[in-house]
Amino acid sequence: MEPSKQIADYIAAAPGDQAVFMEKIREIIRQAVPNVEENFKWGRPVFSATKDFAYFKSAKAYLTVGFFNFHNLKDPDNLLEGTGKDMRHIKIKKAGDINETLLREWFAATAK
Repeated sequence: MEPSKQIADYIAAAPGDQAVFMEKIREIIRQAVPNVEENFKWGRPVFSATKDFAYFKSAKAYLTVGFFNFHNLKDPDNLLEGTGKDMRHIKIKKAGDINETLLREWFAATAK
């Protein structure tokens, strides 16, 4: 995967600790989906393999990590938010909100 300059610029402009969170999420995505491609769509980083499977978006007080094809995800703790037909998301407010094992599993599942 070729790193995207637009995504690097987006991360650099993030408020507070969000840049650190984004780099961590980006690393987890790369580990979970070796053939990942980075794109910049709809004003945010979007990750794809055979199709778009995840994105992240900076907000003032949190980082949204979104999942396309969320029907493939096991969410026993009801962490996923949203009501859309095709997407759900979680909010990362602090470093402790990043569950690497769960995210790696979710990214791999939605990339299929």
